[in-house]
Amino acid sequence: MEDVTDIPFRLVCKRLGADIVYTEFVNAEGLIRNSAKTKRKMAFEEAERPFGIQLYGGLEGSMEGAAKMAEELQPDIIDINCGCWVKNVVGQGAGASLLQDPLRMKRIVGTVVDAVKLPVTVKTRLGWDSQSIQVVEIAKMLESVGVQALTIHCRTRAQGHQGDPDYSWIPKVKAAVSIPIVVNGGIMTPQDAKRAFDETGADGIMIARGAISNPWIFRDIKHFMKTGEILPTASVAERLQVMTDHIRHSVALKGERLGTIEFRKYYAGYLSGFPNASRLRMELMQFVDHEPAIDHVRHFFENLKARELEAISALH
Repeated sequence: MEDVTDIPFRLVCKRLGADIVYTEFVNAEGLIRNSAKTKRKMAFEEAERPFGIQLYGGLEGSMEGAAKMAEELQPDIIDINCGCWVKNVVGQGAGASLLQDPLRMKRIVGTVVDAVKLPVTVKTRLGWDSQSIQVVEIAKMLESVGVQALTIHCRTRAQGHQGDPDYSWIPKVKAAVSIPIVVNGGIMTPQDAKRAFDETGADGIMIARGAISNPWIFRDIKHFMKTGEILPTASVAERLQVMTDHIRHSVALKGERLGTIEFRKYYAGYLSGFPNASRLRMELMQFVDHEPAIDHVRHFFENLKARELEAISALH
């Protein structure tokens, strides 16, 4: 997820139960042109393993060069994005654009597989639109060039993130190939995860946007799959501790101002479900230093607790 899955956020997800984490997608053209900003997106810490670098691009030569550069960093997996629906990515002939030209997808993916020794995986969508779904054929094609696993976002490019995901294609893909198939799209709760497994027989699920609004989703899913029980929402103390560790790590890596400002996108997840959380998020937008921001959230929770105690006292 662009501008979301940086090192601090990935480590939070690992801490809360994610089995594998990936970089935000990395532009192959930027890599081969030695863009420092693009290269930084591939950085990771050992605690993240197993860890994947996700690349995107529309040219075989660029993807080959980028894959070799990624391999030098010794991740566990190289993943190729063939599913991003965003206009500026598709306009480069990358992401979901490759669904319109499966033979070009085959050449690009095959070139990367041949260029590196690491396992290569692919993420894609059901098809370009509802009239051109050929995900079964694409899965067989990708398996034939050496792809080790395939993640399928169960919407078309035309849908973007709109509408319900269509899981009905996954059993057909599973019947056609022997590589692991991972389901993505619309998994926002433990119940969604169980439904995805039950309806598809998939080998795994991939969580994306659901982790932004609730980074505890990985832990919650594992508990629900094992016991059938829904865990209570993370306590105020736990939320504050994880948020504090997260923002401090962000600042340590990016510097005070940038680390604090770029953290703003994560407040919604940590504050979800609390009264007046939207107003608090707006107030937090003014901070460019992280410790005052942490104190502001702490005071919010302390005041919330005090009001709850007052209400209980009034009942007696």
